[in-house]
Amino acid sequence: QLSCSGEGPAPGGGGQSRGGPRQPCPPQAPLLPAEDEPTWGPHRLALLVPFRERFEELLAFVPYMHRFLSKKRIRHHIFILNQVDHFRFNRASLINVGFLESGNDTDYIAMHDVDLLPLNEQLDYGFPEAGPFHVASPELHPLYHYKTYVGGILLLTKQHYEMCNGMSNRFWGWGREDDEFYRRIKGAGLQVRRPSGITTGYETFQHLHDPAWRKRDQKRIAAQKQEQFKVDQEGGLNNVRYRVESRTALSVAGAPCTVLNILLDCDTSETPWCTFG
Repeated sequence: QLSCSGEGPAPGGGGQSRGGPRQPCPPQAPLLPAEDEPTWGPHRLALLVPFRERFEELLAFVPYMHRFLSKKRIRHHIFILNQVDHFRFNRASLINVGFLESGNDTDYIAMHDVDLLPLNEQLDYGFPEAGPFHVASPELHPLYHYKTYVGGILLLTKQHYEMCNGMSNRFWGWGREDDEFYRRIKGAGLQVRRPSGITTGYETFQHLHDPAWRKRDQKRIAAQKQEQFKVDQEGGLNNVRYRVESRTALSVAGAPCTVLNILLDCDTSETPWCTFG
């Protein structure tokens, strides 16, 4: 069982993950009311969190999100999608794997960055029946403000994710996979919806990422720079190649989650930029 030691970032602390005193982790008990109470909704959310070597953020994220969603009476299961192979990080493929491995007891997903915490309890994490719901909208996200942005936190029903054939598996390294997914959403005839009536602006989320300490893998290799602007017409859920090395139920400061250790596979003839080679 994981436990906090007070070394991780403090949710709600307003800013970066390093520098300044850090608060102790939340107490392990008591948590919020059990999900079997009748006030909880009928739907169940699979919170899919692509992950690699972000342990400090994880210690803050899991208990914070468990409490945040429980307060809103949203049934949920947090999946930490931990990439353990030696290829470059592939956020989109990890989300595809999380979707496939999340089980039949969940009927919608949240594609959720581990370093982004919602601070405004008015944000809607409910079942997005009308279409994809972009929680971290450009008007609210602290960093990304262009109108076609759908990264950070995006909710979809499982049916709508399948209509898009998931995300492209061709994006190794950081960035661009969510821009390609926006085109998939449009191609599937779906309309992205975003929050309304939120008055906290760019203070709506806490961003835990410290770029000075944790560099992003932004290198572009071989034909990757040209490929990143193309729409992947064929790949996605149907051809993601992976193996789940282990599936472990954990408790982080009393909050439950499941960690999937995932080995992705790469066809280097198709995407030679999956390695630094």
